[in-house]
Amino acid sequence: MVLHTLELLKKEVPLEEESLCIPKDIKTGLVLVDIINGFCTIGAGNLAPREPNHQISEMVNESVKLSRIFCENKWPILAFLDTHQPGKLEHPYPSHCLAGSHESNLVPTLEWLEKEPNVTIRRKDCYDGYIGSIQEDGSNAFADWIKTNNIQLLLVAGICTDICVLDFVCSTLSARNRGFLAPLEDVVVYSHGCATFDFPESDARGTKDALAHPQEIMHHMGLYMAKGRGAKIAKDVSFDGLKKSKQIFLTE
Repeated sequence: MVLHTLELLKKEVPLEEESLCIPKDIKTGLVLVDIINGFCTIGAGNLAPREPNHQISEMVNESVKLSRIFCENKWPILAFLDTHQPGKLEHPYPSHCLAGSHESNLVPTLEWLEKEPNVTIRRKDCYDGYIGSIQEDGSNAFADWIKTNNIQLLLVAGICTDICVLDFVCSTLSARNRGFLAPLEDVVVYSHGCATFDFPESDARGTKDALAHPQEIMHHMGLYMAKGRGAKIAKDVSFDGLKKSKQIFLTE
């Protein structure tokens, strides 16, 4: 049933993705959204996968590949980590990723990022990393990161495609359009570097306040909505000037 619905959805709302080659003279930044244990590591929390999940595993693996290339070339990376204070829930989701917990930390295969000089770690307490970057003095840590690094192209990967990734991309595009993020020009979402969770209708039916969330359908819609807001959707990414064996990500 889900497969039939997905095929119908892709027919009615087709998503055209592109192969992206980033020119070497374009200053590019990588944003990793919530690639943390609480969303990606099996059994790590209320919102973590309960069993192996191909889409999430692929997202983590592709994000690691991207991160390696960015760090080898000393290009800027910003990693958002979903982190909440006890008692402050995000309805309709249960308590998750509490400050100081294992849930709110990077997945094991990305822990090394914390020691890299080109990496900025930003903990956020809401879906949207742009909003979560607003500081007490009214400044925005993400906007400052864009300006400090003179980023012209932003490459985005992470979880969840249709929630935190989408919210962040939409706010970033709106801020760019208002002239708040100069010199940023393009926002690119790497589709194989994104994932969302799976919560079938059969499970949602027996859970109070829960909404069904079929993974493949919501992943597709997240990418579709991001493109509708002005983002580019890349099915593979390469970098001009790097060896081909290190630059292209093809996971189909």
